Amino acid sequence: MSIYSIVLASTSPFRQQLLKKLAIPFDTASPNFDETPLPNEDPLELVKRLAIGKAQSCTTEKPSLIIGSDQVCVIDGDIIGKPLNRAKAIEQLSRQSGRKIQFYTGLAVYNTVTNKTNVKVDTFTVYFRSLSQKKIEHYIDKEQPFYCAGSFMCEGLGIALFERLEGKDPNTLIGLPLIDLVDMLEEQGIEIL
Repeated sequence: MSIYSIVLASTSPFRQQLLKKLAIPFDTASPNFDETPLPNEDPLELVKRLAIGKAQSCTTEKPSLIIGSDQVCVIDGDIIGKPLNRAKAIEQLSRQSGRKIQFYTGLAVYNTVTNKTNVKVDTFTVYFRSLSQKKIEHYIDKEQPFYCAGSFMCEGLGIALFERLEGKDPNTLIGLPLIDLVDMLEEQGIEIL
């Protein structure tokens, strides 16, 4: 039995659903961290910093392992985040149509006892179908992925946008790399199996 409570530093229902797959008890906390990219910050450094910042921004009174995660999409060297509205979502999917796009997901586990944070970045490649304006608008109106990096939810209808996916862990694309998380938790003495 571990001395640690597990805390997910996220209010995302998608990340919560993913963490439930591991069948371990956990609490959630709302991170309080500025997610604005720094000038000239590359995608890997950005998602590392955000994952660490989210995990460390959550406080708890019990000894805890706090999990932070963040994701960005990169198109033509531009870091693309959440669209937040219909027009931006259409613009993002139009840019991705027919292309190979990289997604970077940062994952951090902050130990409140040792005050140490372990962090990893998982990369995932998405090959988009060639999408007509009509298909893009239909998808956006149906699923409204305004709070998802890259303007899609692959756990839903968004899967129809892709020709192919490449990566170590399909959960990475949804926003929580579980394969890496299992390793990181086991390093802290949390046995998943």
